[in-house]
Amino acid sequence: MRVLFTTFAAPSHLQIQVPIAWALRAAGHDVRIAGQPDLADAVARTGHLFVPVGEPLALSEQIDRPDDGSVDFTALADLSCRRPDRRTREYLRTALAISTDVYRALNPEPMIAQLVDLVFDWRPDLVVWDTMTFGGAVAAMAGGAAHARLLFGLDLIARARMEYRRHDAPDDPFRDWLGSALDKYGVAFAEEAVVGQWTIDPVPPSVGLATDQLRVPVRYVPYNGAATATEMTCAPAHRPRVCLTLGQSGRDVLGRDRAASAELLAAAAEIDAEIVATLDARQLAGLGPVPSNVRVVDFMALDVLLPTCSAIINHGGSGSMQTALLHGVPQVVVPDLMWDTEYKAELIERAGAGVWIRDPDFPAPALAAAVRRVLIDPSYREAAARLRREVLGAPTPADIVPALELLTEQHRRPVTAGPN
Repeated sequence: MRVLFTTFAAPSHLQIQVPIAWALRAAGHDVRIAGQPDLADAVARTGHLFVPVGEPLALSEQIDRPDDGSVDFTALADLSCRRPDRRTREYLRTALAISTDVYRALNPEPMIAQLVDLVFDWRPDLVVWDTMTFGGAVAAMAGGAAHARLLFGLDLIARARMEYRRHDAPDDPFRDWLGSALDKYGVAFAEEAVVGQWTIDPVPPSVGLATDQLRVPVRYVPYNGAATATEMTCAPAHRPRVCLTLGQSGRDVLGRDRAASAELLAAAAEIDAEIVATLDARQLAGLGPVPSNVRVVDFMALDVLLPTCSAIINHGGSGSMQTALLHGVPQVVVPDLMWDTEYKAELIERAGAGVWIRDPDFPAPALAAAVRRVLIDPSYREAAARLRREVLGAPTPADIVPALELLTEQHRRPVTAGPN
């Protein structure tokens, strides 16, 4: 069958798609990846065929224009509120409306229109779309393809939709936006435009969210691009090794970090361990001397580094956190307050596999104390090992190919006319 993957121009969102795309190709299926033109180089490095749609997203430039009416991308965190007493109908309506503004910016009309054209021209049987790339759902529904949503982190959207529908609210920001987009192609709005016909979920249930969606669980398999083995990644560490990372999205897409690099390095200096910090020149600028126990590398694939580590300090990003879960590495999470990072930090701490640093203005000694705690107390490593077993118990990308084939056969529908 023909399978089209699509995501907005964020390499981290592409990376979670790559192992499943390769599993489908290895099974003999024809795979293409569509996204805004500024994703071209990242897709080329995966070995898949790229199809550009729409104009360059230039996300960091949008974020750097705070006074011109640009969308506040940090507002996505509003969906992650955990207090049931606050998740009223009005709260959910407001959070969904704010989120819709963000998603509209990630899925501009020209991108959606060209995705629809691509679906009618190439006729994929299945469209797999990133959890924030709703243009993929619109294109699939317009063109009759089956379509699945691939989660990036916690399923905040399905949970919010599930709760909001219980209120039987007359207004619906997602229906207004996506219904208008679908109406251009003579297709009525349905909930699948928001949550897919089914969901591919790489998050282990112990640290995930339960919703009412049809789900295909899959093991998280890291993809970070090309990597070269080094002495550090091949030989065992002679003292406890701790990875310090702020992820790729902040520096490569957003152009900034929300965690304080200076405080992180100050904390690292207080820890009796070798710290491997994945920081680039911009992140190091103006920080002064690097502590003697800190080894700085511009980039290192966490899938290669973490098996040699006793702990990781991270920002709560999906790639960092899930790679740590895969390798059973205890975590100290300093959430960057984007999307679901704080919620994931709470779930990791609740599972006993790490510590959540709640204060965004954390003092260095508090962070150092948290790292020492996860290094010394064996319960953190034991809990992380339990989560690792849970991750490894999920079906691999290759294992889910038959399920994707079956669901595609059940959900696709013939469409003869082209887009209006």
